[in-house]
Amino acid sequence: MDTSPLLGYSMADDLLRSRRLVRHAPPPLRGAARLLRRASGRRMRLREPSFRVRENAAEELEERQSYWAYSKPVIVLDLLWNLAFVCVGFTVMGLSMEEKPVVPLRIWVVGYILQCVVHVGCVVVEYRRRREVGFGEVGWGSGGSGSLGSGSDVEDYGSEQGMADDETSVTKHLESANTMFSFIWWVIGFYWVTDGGQTLLCDSPNLYWLCVTFLAFDMLFVVICVAVACLVGIAVCCCLPCIIAILYAVTDQEGATEEEIDRLPKFKFRRTGNFEKLNGEAQASEGLMTECNTHAPTEHVISQDDAECCICLSVYDNGAELRGLPCHHHFHCSCIDKWLYINATCPLCKFNILKPSNQIGTGVV
Repeated sequence: MDTSPLLGYSMADDLLRSRRLVRHAPPPLRGAARLLRRASGRRMRLREPSFRVRENAAEELEERQSYWAYSKPVIVLDLLWNLAFVCVGFTVMGLSMEEKPVVPLRIWVVGYILQCVVHVGCVVVEYRRRREVGFGEVGWGSGGSGSLGSGSDVEDYGSEQGMADDETSVTKHLESANTMFSFIWWVIGFYWVTDGGQTLLCDSPNLYWLCVTFLAFDMLFVVICVAVACLVGIAVCCCLPCIIAILYAVTDQEGATEEEIDRLPKFKFRRTGNFEKLNGEAQASEGLMTECNTHAPTEHVISQDDAECCICLSVYDNGAELRGLPCHHHFHCSCIDKWLYINATCPLCKFNILKPSNQIGTGVV
């Protein structure tokens, strides 16, 4: 059981960064999926396996997002964005030396610039650490499947990993403190700007509009990032095939190859129970899965509760093509093939189809 709180680490942790492009924030996608499970009740008719698939998909999406957030293009954009704020801040302060605001706006701008500088430093340190750890893992894994190497190698690796963890801890604490300070600083700046009002606009127009611009950008990015996180969470829960299709289109092959997927058995579904409709929607019906492309096809009985694809939430129609996994879970071919191309694990039980040594069950689910 996942005991993490609803407001724990999430995909949005690296997305929401106010004016920065990445930050800590809203509820995790897995928490949103569990919340939807409790709130939906019987009206959405989502079964436990369907929720489990969505929680696993949310976890996969969060892991991928953590890598995307620290990819070189995002990091470069983040650094340029913050450096632009620093340059604009210093430029406007230089042009407004004669202005005498009734509230200490210059101190607020300096604090704002300092936040940007600290953030840039934390991002650079974390990016370098991730590159070093990433390269280390690749080199470690490519050394073959034999022994783990000499004792000195293991000790060196352990010491390097410990140093990297210590550095990460310091960086995360510094970034967390900077995030908390930026929130408090935003509130202080908003109070000073609204308290000065027309007096600031007349006596210190440059500093006034600079602060208003910084405050507005902060609020705009918070709203956008929260909205994006909510939309992605809803999409994972209610339109998972769309998310899988997007990942399939934009990511490289990181799971199973087409040849490995094609080696998995394919089945045809045939209804054996009565066809029923409820409120205009077809209801799941028990049936048989008959293996395709074989001289001695095997058949598996599918109960009414299992005659539904846990990915797209559609019931199995007559003649539907299904893909059976070694763990005995089954899905629509069009749904599971794209998933396996991205991640070679069962979206329901996380069984790795590329590792036949894994323990599997004995019955068809």
